[in-house]
Amino acid sequence: MKHTQLALGPLLYYWPRQATLAFYADMADAPIDTVYLGETVCSRRHELRLADWLDVAEAFADAGKEVVLSSQVLVESESDLKTLRRIVDNGRFRVEANDMGAVHLLTGGDHPARNWIAGPTLNIFNPVTLGMFADLGATRWVAPPEMSRRQISDLRAGLARDIEVEIFAHGRLPLAYSARCFTARHFNLQKDTCEFRCLEFADGIPLKTREGAPFLTLNGIQTQSAHVHTLLGDLPAIVADGIDILRISPQGEHTGALIRLFRDALDGIQTPGDALDKARPLLPERPCNGFWHGRPGVEQFVTA
Repeated sequence: MKHTQLALGPLLYYWPRQATLAFYADMADAPIDTVYLGETVCSRRHELRLADWLDVAEAFADAGKEVVLSSQVLVESESDLKTLRRIVDNGRFRVEANDMGAVHLLTGGDHPARNWIAGPTLNIFNPVTLGMFADLGATRWVAPPEMSRRQISDLRAGLARDIEVEIFAHGRLPLAYSARCFTARHFNLQKDTCEFRCLEFADGIPLKTREGAPFLTLNGIQTQSAHVHTLLGDLPAIVADGIDILRISPQGEHTGALIRLFRDALDGIQTPGDALDKARPLLPERPCNGFWHGRPGVEQFVTA
């Protein structure tokens, strides 16, 4: 049977330097195949600089993990562009392109990259577009998290070539990005003088409706779902579809335990239903999987 791989997605939150380094030190022994590193949300988050991320990358490579450097989603300044160029030119690790500027740098010049990853924010929703990126050298596609199982299956069926497919399998859903920082706005601060308030919230700021129901999560310039998207209970269908890689997004606590639940369920050590039941108390909010089933993302659809 094909081995379904697990990937640790890039850290979407802003954690203190020592907490971040300790987290990745713990992940070195986790049953993951690939780790994505780097700042993808906000360039003002610099507890770790690119040189630090490269040091972490070397440690994971020494531990036998595949390492990918993820690019920032919104590039807004010359400083951002300079960092992006350094990521693309790192000369050692694969790069996940999360905007068209990164794609341009990867595919331009005299020696275009032929082994890069098309990230989930490139808005690839049909086989023609994905085929174009494959022609440019992309060898893995991370599907947008709002795509359903059927949409992904139909897209793959329409491709003229094989390409690795990765899906967002666990974590609060990244729904939108903005040039404005909603965390700063929450504290009545300007984006450029935000006082780095994101450091206070390991899982973002929960936003509720007037009735007190969970609604969204504020994470700097990124808006996330309130509920935690998880496909633990849907693993049989994922394996049946031949999905190559499942991405697990880091959360403030229990990431290692959640990775182990995924691995155990994939390996048949426990059932996906039991794994999901064990995961519930480890989540910062209740689970959901609606997008995977072609339904509103907030829903939790139970497979019969």
